[in-house]
Amino acid sequence: MPTRRTFLQSTAALPIAAATAPAAAGKHPLPFNPRTHQAMPTQNLGRTGYRVGILSLGGQATLEIPGKEAESEAIIHRALDLGVNYIDSAAGYGNGTSEKHIGLVMKSRRKEAFITSKTADRTYDGSMRLLERTLKSMNTDHLDLWQIHNLQRQDEFDQIFAPNGAIKALLQAREQGMATFLGVTGHYEPNILIAALQKFPFDTILMAVNAADRHYLSFIEHLLPLAQQMKLGIIGMKVATRGRVLSTWTPPPAEQQPERMRTPRPGTLTIQEALSYNLSLPVSTTIIGVDSVAQIEQNVALASGFTPLSEAQMRDLEKRTLPIVRQALYFRRWDLGA
Repeated sequence: MPTRRTFLQSTAALPIAAATAPAAAGKHPLPFNPRTHQAMPTQNLGRTGYRVGILSLGGQATLEIPGKEAESEAIIHRALDLGVNYIDSAAGYGNGTSEKHIGLVMKSRRKEAFITSKTADRTYDGSMRLLERTLKSMNTDHLDLWQIHNLQRQDEFDQIFAPNGAIKALLQAREQGMATFLGVTGHYEPNILIAALQKFPFDTILMAVNAADRHYLSFIEHLLPLAQQMKLGIIGMKVATRGRVLSTWTPPPAEQQPERMRTPRPGTLTIQEALSYNLSLPVSTTIIGVDSVAQIEQNVALASGFTPLSEAQMRDLEKRTLPIVRQALYFRRWDLGA
């Protein structure tokens, strides 16, 4: 079982390799948050040359809700003040709301944050239009990382790699200095992402992993080892699955839940257990969205005092998610005939 402990041992020589990575020749200097290295452990973001804190801020939850400008600004400012140096978003989060909220802070603090976004459009033209909107919304002339959003199926794979597909847009964005690094993301099933990594030299992969992962279409078993072998920047997500992994979560009435996410059960783990599991995996950083300033403060505190879990502790948490596999992995491909 790959753990952060074995990952640290296997990447001991990476700082030298990172210094010669293609990123060093990028058109824009990498951001730097002077608080990060005192706030939490850091890792190489693959071969990019960037040192990222092990905990990063996700662009969903409060950040993607229209009308939450003040709350979002407070969360982002506090995250940066606490040492977070990587912020994730996507053009589709709140139909651009998340990017706009991040942009409110990037007006004055762009140099402190490695900012990312994604295109869910599978075409060149559509992706370039989204990128133009993204850069305007986020108040920047470039993204540190632009990614293919949630690659799921073979037809999408064929679309993005077509002559006028989204990959062409990613390449042009990098060539023109609108994106420094390129990545792919997903949480549906591992095989399509494996195929993407084998076809294109992405710099990073954002993958859905949590304590229930091994029970169904496991990314940890099938995708993570390849990403490690390729020395990619690996970003983990879906720690608490919108709260559904947590024992403190109270399920709303079924009719108020999206059909694919419906459950009558609370979760089985605490946020400390859920986050510690993800942080113990061999990933560069873990993103998590928050509802409040108090939550980002709690999460950074957990990252600051983080000690990798033992294999026995990891197995125990995995076992405890067995009763809630479906809600913990609602984003997986559950229709095996699809």
